[in-house]
Amino acid sequence: MNMRTDHPFRQLERLTQQVFGDEGTPSRSSAVPMDAYRRGDEFFVQFDLPGVSPDSIDLSVERNVLTVRAERAAEAGEAGEERRWQVAERPRGVFSRRVFLGDALDSDRIEADYEAGVLTLRIPVAEKAQPRRIAVGRRERVDA
Repeated sequence: MNMRTDHPFRQLERLTQQVFGDEGTPSRSSAVPMDAYRRGDEFFVQFDLPGVSPDSIDLSVERNVLTVRAERAAEAGEAGEERRWQVAERPRGVFSRRVFLGDALDSDRIEADYEAGVLTLRIPVAEKAQPRRIAVGRRERVDA
């Protein structure tokens, strides 16, 4: 496959977030679950971002590193209302994920769609990386 993820750092990120989470706001992991697959000449990458506003999603590519960043803010209470959390299992805050794209992918033609809490990226395989047929010529033999 032509992708690598930042998996080695995910456990450290989770531990740091759990220990030093936003002050006064219960927090869990900031990792973004991801699926990736190839269909024909395209790769599809899907990120779970439930409850995230499409306006808060930021996508960027720099030197073949795709970065997905989004934020799910805590629900605002009424003015002067103090919340006393009883259970807070839904992650909130800033979510990010980096995916390292191989040279065989065309990062200039990435398309993104967000529906039902799932961000789907369509990344075409670069034309130069697609298989091609090479014609074999036939040379006439000259007897000496």
